[in-house]
Amino acid sequence: MTEQPRRRRFSRVARILSRTGDQVAVRRIRWLLGIYGLLIVVVFAQLISIQVVDADDYADRSVRQRERTITLPAVRGRIYDRDGDVLATSVDGATVYADPRAYRPTETPDGTPVPAAAAAADVAAALAPILGRDVADLTERLEQDAHFVYLGRQLDWSVGEEVEALDLPGVAVLAEPKRTYPGSALAAQVVGFTGIDGDGLQGLEAQYDGVLRGKPGTLLLERAPGGLDISTGIRELRPSQVGTDLVLTLDRDVQHAAEVAAASAVAEFDANAATVVVLEVATGDVLAMASSPGYDPNARIQDDQDAWRNRAITDVFEPGSTQKALTIAAAIEEGIVTAETDVEVPGHIRVASSTFRELSPTGEPTLTVGDIMERSSNVGTIRIAQELGDQRLDHYLRAFGYGSPTGSGFPGEASGMLMPPEDWWPTSLPTIAIGHGVAVTLLQLAGSYATLANDGRSVAPRVVLGTVGDDGRLKPVAARSGEQIVSPSTAHQVQGLLERAVTGDRGTGSLAAVPGYMVAGKTGTARKPATDGSGYSDQYVATFAGFAPVHDPQIVVAVMVDEPNPFYGGIVAAPVFSEVMEAALIARRVAPDGSATTLPAAMDHARAQALEVAEAAQASLDENPPPSGPGGASGDPETDEQGD
Repeated sequence: MTEQPRRRRFSRVARILSRTGDQVAVRRIRWLLGIYGLLIVVVFAQLISIQVVDADDYADRSVRQRERTITLPAVRGRIYDRDGDVLATSVDGATVYADPRAYRPTETPDGTPVPAAAAAADVAAALAPILGRDVADLTERLEQDAHFVYLGRQLDWSVGEEVEALDLPGVAVLAEPKRTYPGSALAAQVVGFTGIDGDGLQGLEAQYDGVLRGKPGTLLLERAPGGLDISTGIRELRPSQVGTDLVLTLDRDVQHAAEVAAASAVAEFDANAATVVVLEVATGDVLAMASSPGYDPNARIQDDQDAWRNRAITDVFEPGSTQKALTIAAAIEEGIVTAETDVEVPGHIRVASSTFRELSPTGEPTLTVGDIMERSSNVGTIRIAQELGDQRLDHYLRAFGYGSPTGSGFPGEASGMLMPPEDWWPTSLPTIAIGHGVAVTLLQLAGSYATLANDGRSVAPRVVLGTVGDDGRLKPVAARSGEQIVSPSTAHQVQGLLERAVTGDRGTGSLAAVPGYMVAGKTGTARKPATDGSGYSDQYVATFAGFAPVHDPQIVVAVMVDEPNPFYGGIVAAPVFSEVMEAALIARRVAPDGSATTLPAAMDHARAQALEVAEAAQASLDENPPPSGPGGASGDPETDEQGD
């Protein structure tokens, strides 16, 4: 083969090989372009997913990582007494909190390590003596897997200043309203208290929580991954709105006098508790509502919850002889008797299976209605009630407020107990007529006497006078109109009868006298029902209810002492009435009505009369011991028989 053909062949082979290499290269390039194209598609798809499809979700994640929203409690409205004295208010307290992320290493989104800002144990050791907490407990809280933990709430502001001075990483101080009660235990059961989060838990703080609490605000902070504040980050504050102020009908001075008198009665007579209610006759305003034992809402003890309740509206008891004023008022209104009507009053009276006796028999065959009230005659009252009948007695008792809440606006108010006449037993009429077999709250009892003092027109007790609007003016709570329960003529007659029960020679309420004022009222003593429902126990409640001045009644005071020793209402409850009534008349600037009785003379005479009645009662008991259980004698000088 010649050289020329050989070259031509080589050239063809070279061209073939060249074309084959180009094709391989092209294919490789195409593959690479395809892969790059796919990667670009994936990247673009991811970008679209992040920036378009899931943009909101990623934005939320970012916000959650760097922002923290703190709720700012609203400043609660104040609670005032009727004269503007503060009973409850809020002050700045220090809330100490931390971000536990500051005490553990992290890394930024690009993988850069971020060391812990401090050791949790070191921070805890620095805070423990200031916060008064255990180091181990604080360390445990600082090591939690959380973004926010409380280390102390509603502390004194000086404590917060000490914490801020330490400049600890991840720790901050927030001003938070702290509820405080300037009067300490004053009116504690009425005002109540709030919880750590500022919500009302007891008393009027709970009942009017929606009015007092205001509207919470928010604080928005921006922080780095390590939990430290970003100095140039977002810090958005939405202030809270202050709550509405509440004005009560309470009079601070009268409330204080009532609480002192109640506490003294508990101590002097070794009683379980004592409760006092003071009403303004014309308006039904509650000037005082005191219970002892009390408590300090600024430093309340969890185990002392029994002292938290407002006994004046939650506890019910048998009113005893204080009931007789209502029974006789009903009979006078129905034209059955007048104050001067003579009633046959034997030493005892038999009704069905029970015998009702007088503990201090007079030996006189008849007594006037005035004598019956003055001497607290059981038999005389029962004889009058028998003429009145079941239906009419029930009607008047309900009209006076028995069996239903007073509507005072206070939480947890009890209805009392008054069975319908169709459920009465044969002995219910005489029993209820003298204040047994029926149960009332002290506020109900005070309200019934306010009706008698107000010329027979009912007055609805109220505790809240009104609220303070944005303009700083009082917006009064609408007063509820009362009804005429008995005529003014009937009310005036009963007022005179109740005056005799205090000032008469045989009156059981002598110790209720108030120097310079004519007083009307009635004692009561009743055995407490047994807790197992099997009849009556050997414990008593002593009561007194009345008003002054007699000829222009302004103030009603009702007193209940639980399980005193001795247990007679004339000895235990009447002196409390006298002390509180005098303080209330002076505080409300009620002019004396001309009584020239001096304090020593009134007290000496009252004690002599009360002791005489008590001795006569005890002598009668010794001669005729009462049977126990339902239907037996109660063993007190004013309300002898218990009934069923």
